[in-house]
Amino acid sequence: MKSNQSLAKELADKIKVKYQDVDLLEKALTHRSYLNEHDDVHQSNERLEFLGDAVLQFLSSKFLYKKFPESPEGFLTNLRAALVCTPSLATASREIGVGEFLRLSKGEEESGGREKDYILANTFEAVLGSIYLDCDTAKCEDFLNTYLFPRLDEIVKSGAFKDYKSKLQEITQEKLSSTPIYKELKSWGPDHDKRFVMGVYFNEKLFAQGEGKSKQRAEQEAAKAAIEKL
Repeated sequence: MKSNQSLAKELADKIKVKYQDVDLLEKALTHRSYLNEHDDVHQSNERLEFLGDAVLQFLSSKFLYKKFPESPEGFLTNLRAALVCTPSLATASREIGVGEFLRLSKGEEESGGREKDYILANTFEAVLGSIYLDCDTAKCEDFLNTYLFPRLDEIVKSGAFKDYKSKLQEITQEKLSSTPIYKELKSWGPDHDKRFVMGVYFNEKLFAQGEGKSKQRAEQEAAKAAIEKL
């Protein structure tokens, strides 16, 4: 069986990043569940995910700002939301094969943790955070240009960047003569890694729900799910 460090080195080679401190990448691959079964490991990837999220927001904003020099802020915001949403980041992680390198607890492993969208998306951000700390912003851009930004053409073509809440409101007012109402169903996690599930209601009945890192993201996912049902 390969050691954790050799797995991290294998992934580093795969994504073509020459780490000075490969332990950073090893940490980026450590899900918090792993700590429960390993007393010698004291930190999960949550702090790196927090950092990677900020780097991702900045670099994706810069990328879109340059690519669409005449587009208004609202258009760019919607594009960015679609580009960095959980399913998009999870797809990028699957392309890399991140799942096979994750450090998970036995329970998380048995529950299919290596294929869960939110774990893969969070790990993508953590890996980006590790690249930022070990290398520089330019290397982060190389990573995103290889594994994430090429998805933009598909997003634009499919219309996946549209504001689902506005779109749902138009559809429901026409078909149901009703306005969607959003309510928080549940939330969990520490402040720096909070997750929310929001429900969309029609006439006080729950119609669909969505999950995200913020209430706004979760509402968009709920609206998207409602549109698909309609």
